Amino acid sequence: MLKFLTATASLIALAGPALAQTDIRFTLGWKTQGSDAPILLAQERGYFEEEGLRVTIDQGEGSAATVTRIMSGTYDAGFGDINAIIQNAAERPEVTPVMVYQLWNNPPFTIVTRKADGIATPADLEGKTLGGSPGTPTTRLLPVFARMNGLDPDTITVESLAPNLTEPMLIRGDIDGSLVFNITAWFNLINNRQDPEADYDWMSFGDHGLDLYGNGVMVSQAMIAENPDAVTGLVRAINRAAVEIASDADAGADAVMAYDSLANRDLEMARMTYSYDNLITSDEASRIGLGDVDDDRLSRAIDIVAEGYQLAVTPDAAQVFSRDFLPPLTDRQLP
Repeated sequence: MLKFLTATASLIALAGPALAQTDIRFTLGWKTQGSDAPILLAQERGYFEEEGLRVTIDQGEGSAATVTRIMSGTYDAGFGDINAIIQNAAERPEVTPVMVYQLWNNPPFTIVTRKADGIATPADLEGKTLGGSPGTPTTRLLPVFARMNGLDPDTITVESLAPNLTEPMLIRGDIDGSLVFNITAWFNLINNRQDPEADYDWMSFGDHGLDLYGNGVMVSQAMIAENPDAVTGLVRAINRAAVEIASDADAGADAVMAYDSLANRDLEMARMTYSYDNLITSDEASRIGLGDVDDDRLSRAIDIVAEGYQLAVTPDAAQVFSRDFLPPLTDRQLP
């Protein structure tokens, strides 16, 4: 039976819509995490092979670094931040990758504070000291957050911190709030024996005017031009896995462990679930399906990033995102 199934899979791969045995070098956004499960499950269950793709998956160096890795030609595709695409498209539009599957409908950019300090609204940030890593969207977009929420940015002190210090300094009370990615900070607090839900408040940029998108699957312009069928197959395989995980979380966690046996299964299962609950699932995603964007919202997001990063040129939405490779809407809806 196993030989029969293997032979069948091979025939499907040869007959699939993508060119048989197309090599794709794929970079994750960071070290192995549960939020990578749709990509890893597509690999584990042979969905890439069924599309005629041979995908090599490497760990990443940051969701913004995914963009520069693809721009360098080292990688063909990856999982990373659409806001980094916007930044680079303003300067090097001819080589900046394009988002083809917008998985995180909500942005992870968040200010986390201790509940005991009573910082519950943006107005409570005035007079406070925040810590963040320079260059990250949460830190760079803080002035836009302040403007949109009627705050005087001069009343807020921002300390530049290494990424591994933002949560420890918050725990010790050395700063009043941390400028973070929620999906990272939540689990860093857990690793520091904190209760992120009971003892901390989370002020999401997306809930306070900065209606941005987050991470998704991006591909090089060269891949789009030279092998669009492979792009379609890549997106179809990842979408198939993303939908299945919503009904079978254990399969996603198993795929993470198959890729990296040293990962903490319980922690990464929780991170995967967190990504679905807080970043992937939304009213908009229910309406337009996984992977797509609202055009008006994307245009607003581009303007926000252009303001925050003081871009000399504001990219067009078509330079940033393409829905040409998405499966039908009925295939992109969570159960």
